Amino acid sequence: MIILLCGAFGKMGRMISQIVSERSDCEICAGVDIGTGDAAFPVYAAPSLVQEKADVLIDFSHPSALGGILEYAVQMRMPAVLATTGYAPEQIALIRKAAERIPVFFSANMSLGVTLLSELAKTAAKVLGGSFDIEIVEMHHNRKIDAPSGTALMLADEIASVLPEHPEYVYDRHVKHERRTRQEIGIQSVRGGTIVGEHEILFCGTDEVIKLCHSAGSKAVFASGAVNAAVFLAGKPAGLYTMHDLVKE
Repeated sequence: MIILLCGAFGKMGRMISQIVSERSDCEICAGVDIGTGDAAFPVYAAPSLVQEKADVLIDFSHPSALGGILEYAVQMRMPAVLATTGYAPEQIALIRKAAERIPVFFSANMSLGVTLLSELAKTAAKVLGGSFDIEIVEMHHNRKIDAPSGTALMLADEIASVLPEHPEYVYDRHVKHERRTRQEIGIQSVRGGTIVGEHEILFCGTDEVIKLCHSAGSKAVFASGAVNAAVFLAGKPAGLYTMHDLVKE
């Protein structure tokens, strides 16, 4: 599997480069990044400048680069793994449109553990959602820009999908001077230090609390997941794929 890596000089890009170098089933032929740095492959400032032929694209860059990346992937009929977070709703709509023409792997979190967490949360919500209050707390390093995290929103969406009524997402309780209702999911963000990523889901009932949590000790879990997703896309028809599809296979 020949990979084109977007965001090659970023922390995640460098980690993907390291992981791929240790595998025998894939290699990176070229990268894309507007910055400068050292790499074992040629790096271009835009996808349209890439001269090498690749089987799949992995993007770990920035939401602002999405338009050019999707345009290139569709033009080249190239499967794409989109691992960047912080997309606006209109950008997600572009991703879904591109998936009508090429295979697109899109997940707010590339960790196998987080995928399992979401499945456990859905099961708990089916049983407890009608009588327990649901809160999500996410913690990340102090350099993370978007809040709440894409993973927290993904977890909320997964939980909401099994509830009788779609809940309201509440991000800032200090502006709400009213009693909490059952039809809401609270989502709180913490930013500090070098926390890689922690997500905790609380189901709060009368005299009891159930907690589901996931803690990432290294960004390597996300990089490895993205590479596995790239290999997974081989031979797949056009469509939108997630970590749930990878786990099932």
